[in-house]
Amino acid sequence: MKNWSWKKIVLLVAGVLLTFSIILLSWFYSSIKSTAVNIHEPLPLQVNSRQVEPLSVKELEPVSFLLLGVDEREDDRGRSDTMIVVTVNPETKTTKMLSIPRDTYVPIAGRPRHDKINHSYAFGGVQMSHETVQDFLDIPIDYVISLNMEGFVGLIDALDGVQVTNSLAFQVDEFQYPKGEIQLTGEEALSYVRMRYDDPNGDFGRQERQKKVLQAIVNKAASLQSVFAYREVLDLVSDHVRTNLTFDEMKFIQKNYVDSLKEVESLSFQKGTDEIMQQIWYYLVDPAELEELQTVLQEHLDKEITTQ
Repeated sequence: MKNWSWKKIVLLVAGVLLTFSIILLSWFYSSIKSTAVNIHEPLPLQVNSRQVEPLSVKELEPVSFLLLGVDEREDDRGRSDTMIVVTVNPETKTTKMLSIPRDTYVPIAGRPRHDKINHSYAFGGVQMSHETVQDFLDIPIDYVISLNMEGFVGLIDALDGVQVTNSLAFQVDEFQYPKGEIQLTGEEALSYVRMRYDDPNGDFGRQERQKKVLQAIVNKAASLQSVFAYREVLDLVSDHVRTNLTFDEMKFIQKNYVDSLKEVESLSFQKGTDEIMQQIWYYLVDPAELEELQTVLQEHLDKEITTQ
């Protein structure tokens, strides 16, 4: 070491750090790409009678997503416990998020009669859910992202929990949820977003909690610093998430749309009525409110309302 000057040592350390950084970045890239390939499921989705084009070949324009929280069961496709439509406008740098009550009474695409909107997943999976929601809201929906609720628990635990502002004190089984800022584990978050019977706002209160937890997950994931946490999150995503987004489209969105996610407006149905038909409980939307929400989303997507 006697012939080693401090400059050589500095250069050696810098070289080691640079090599390590390159290896680490390559690992991140290959891991994320591998995960994206695993969760990708090509879907022949029709949007306003046209095939969806990859985002990377478009000019920068508004885009829409359907988020499905799926409660799958053994030997049963299950139901879409959560249905949220997200529209993103990169020009105004804004995002709108609309929760659809799971018991909403709607025409089911490809079926001869109306039913609860979350049954569309049980009847025809992601494809039928996409067509049903798109027809119901009269907007084009470009992409679908489905999450198995079992993975929801693991994802939050991998993020070391999430923090939300709770507006209603309540208890579910052994879990206590006081008002104010609360930290949630995966199991606590699952019970938190599922509770509705003790909420004076019923399913609407649950929808708001779902959106709070969803935003908390996005914010926490964006701030991840641990390599091990990234690996665990990517493994969970690979096992429990499915989407028609390709890896290139994900990169395009991350590069061009991320600023639009900083300002999120929450929308919801508020004026509908509960009705029991043939001993089954349904939620009937108010036609005027539905038309108003359709218009808001259409304008946000810079689309003209179509005549159904």
